[in-house]
Amino acid sequence: MGIARNESKIEGWLYAILVNRIGMQISRKRYFILLDNCLNGYKMVPSSEKEEPVKSAMIHSCIRVTDNGRESINRKVLFVFTLYNSLDHNEKLKLGARSPEEAAKWIRSLQEAAVKECPCPTYNFVAVSKRRWPSLRLYVSKRSDYKYSGDWTLGSSIRSEATASDVIAPSPWKIFGCQNGLRLFKEAKDWDSRGRHWDDHPAIMAVGVVDGTSEAIFQTLMSLGSSRSEWDFCFYRGCVVEHLDGHSDVVHKLLYSDWLPWGMQRRDLLVRRYWRREDDGTYVILYHSVNHKKCPKQKGYVRACLKSGGFVITPSNQGKQSIVKHMLAVDWKYWKLYLRPSSARSITIRMLERVAALRELFQAKAGNTSSEFLSRGSTREIKAAQDSELPEDIQLKNEEDTEIEIQKIEEIRKTEKDAPFTEEKPSSGRASLMGINDASDEFFDVPEAYSDHMENDWSLEVSPELQPLSAPQSKLASAAGFVKKLHDLAVHKKGCTDLQEVPNEDEKSWSYGATLQTDSSFTSPCSWAAADPSTFLIRGENYLKDHRKIKADGTLMQMIGADWLRSNKREDNLAARPCSLVQKYAAGGGPEFFFVVNIQFPGTTKYTLALYYVIKTPLEDNPLLHKFVNGDDAFRNSRFKLIPYISKGSWIVKQSVGKTACLLGRALEVNYYRGRNYLEIQIDVGSSTVATGVASLVLGYLNNLVIEMAFLIQGETEEELPEFLLGTCRLNHLDVSKSVVVKK
Repeated sequence: MGIARNESKIEGWLYAILVNRIGMQISRKRYFILLDNCLNGYKMVPSSEKEEPVKSAMIHSCIRVTDNGRESINRKVLFVFTLYNSLDHNEKLKLGARSPEEAAKWIRSLQEAAVKECPCPTYNFVAVSKRRWPSLRLYVSKRSDYKYSGDWTLGSSIRSEATASDVIAPSPWKIFGCQNGLRLFKEAKDWDSRGRHWDDHPAIMAVGVVDGTSEAIFQTLMSLGSSRSEWDFCFYRGCVVEHLDGHSDVVHKLLYSDWLPWGMQRRDLLVRRYWRREDDGTYVILYHSVNHKKCPKQKGYVRACLKSGGFVITPSNQGKQSIVKHMLAVDWKYWKLYLRPSSARSITIRMLERVAALRELFQAKAGNTSSEFLSRGSTREIKAAQDSELPEDIQLKNEEDTEIEIQKIEEIRKTEKDAPFTEEKPSSGRASLMGINDASDEFFDVPEAYSDHMENDWSLEVSPELQPLSAPQSKLASAAGFVKKLHDLAVHKKGCTDLQEVPNEDEKSWSYGATLQTDSSFTSPCSWAAADPSTFLIRGENYLKDHRKIKADGTLMQMIGADWLRSNKREDNLAARPCSLVQKYAAGGGPEFFFVVNIQFPGTTKYTLALYYVIKTPLEDNPLLHKFVNGDDAFRNSRFKLIPYISKGSWIVKQSVGKTACLLGRALEVNYYRGRNYLEIQIDVGSSTVATGVASLVLGYLNNLVIEMAFLIQGETEEELPEFLLGTCRLNHLDVSKSVVVKK
């Protein structure tokens, strides 16, 4: 189900995900065309440009697009994304694509379309900056003549610059050998510059080049079905124990014993699996061991502990090849008298050699299928590629079936032409985007040319054949119930805390902006300090010509305080509260202007990290900052950037967070509060399933991490370059138990 795209147009088949009359999710195949800022939907491929769409909607700057990840709907595995109006979350449209690449292209195009929307007129900035755009509407049958005269390439700036790191940091990986065509690395400690020291359970990484697209390799790695036996010599069988969200699940794997040392008992792994796609086409899959009540230890197996591990698949050679990095840090749970540490390392290295097997698999397939080959256990689109290897008589039968399906589609088109679609329209001629859930859509779907029956490896429900041996066959618990009963991550226990069971503390007298202590020596736990600006890279003066970044040499603002709070509700607009640091300065009538970054983490207990910055010079002295503070939300969302960096911590956390600048307003829901002497930026981490997964992982390891961040406004013209950092921060070993309870 391919898509076509040119400078200002993208079109292709998607699945509209609806809720039927009995409250169940269903999917309906529709043909969508995004032209400039207009999204048009059709029941069939339009025969001409003049054909009227069934429905259409304007994509303006209040539209947000969220990546919901993988979902199984009507036995179809879809990569789902949602469009919604940031001013009215009830107005939304949920769509699904057959592959993550298709979903990513639509998400990117829709975000770019929202960026092109003209800004709203000025308004009173003292109030909360929520512009009153017209509701996100779905216009029926009327084709819009709206044309955008701007440059479509403007939207490219919304994507994070994922091709290179924006942080200057030494690599912890030291090469120690090459085996079976793979380079082997070990993670060295800060004090072990030569990489000679070996831990009992070291982190080891294998790197190889595979002749396949990053998407095809990703699909193959995610598969738990029979196709996995074609390359994974360690894997016996596995299943999804619980589907947490579109980017996370709990997976149980039983391993063969014939590749283990003689006499060593069979091992199994129970891991939480998290995945995401980067903007440059890189796929990241991360694993770490967990406990789960529905999957106790198995008889005849010893449960190994995967401290951290995963795959990073980066496209190269114009996407024809991929660089695959496979990292593992495993405690095999052996008796030290039985197995020496060097032997345990050799087991881990042996498991890493699966990358070589994966490489050979794709080389073998290269002569039989196209570069778009996907694992048979991943999606049904591979059926077409597999048919090319079938006997001729079977191929002919498949062709006949396809012809029959085409005839059915033509009959439906002819029927619709003779009897035009006559849905009931409101008197205004407009319908809310939610109108796509109408009865006519519920009972019409485009016939598929293949069976929707999916292998159980991509089904998000537990398969009876693959269910853990002693796990009860009952309905799985919800993600919230799982989090409450997940006592620890079973790895790196000092960094694991059950966030739902933090003890309450007596309320003390404090003011907003001073609940987290400062320590410029970077030694005290649960403290903050300003990070070194030269660690971060920013766009240089000639970036538009040479695309080079330079070291930052300072910050425009000074960090003066931080809050680490917890509450049972969201804590908004902290700067406006009477007991805040900002209001104390405001009472003095000084020239100070405050910039507050309020980061809110999702969960039953709401955690809030607020960072306070101050500037004493007039805003007019810096035109870009003045425009940002007094601009509208669309401009702010298109320019406000964060550069994250985990300077100390586990590989899995470093990999999940990354070191690349991100435009927060395009990835997350961001609200802005403008006061007389401040601008507060409120970032809702829970508005994205990808960010929620990363935050969950980070919070689990929190008191073993040193987190550094830099905030800046993206420069896009010669006058706005070079860029400048607004401020930086360094958070040392935060502890959820030391967060301050917000007074009621």
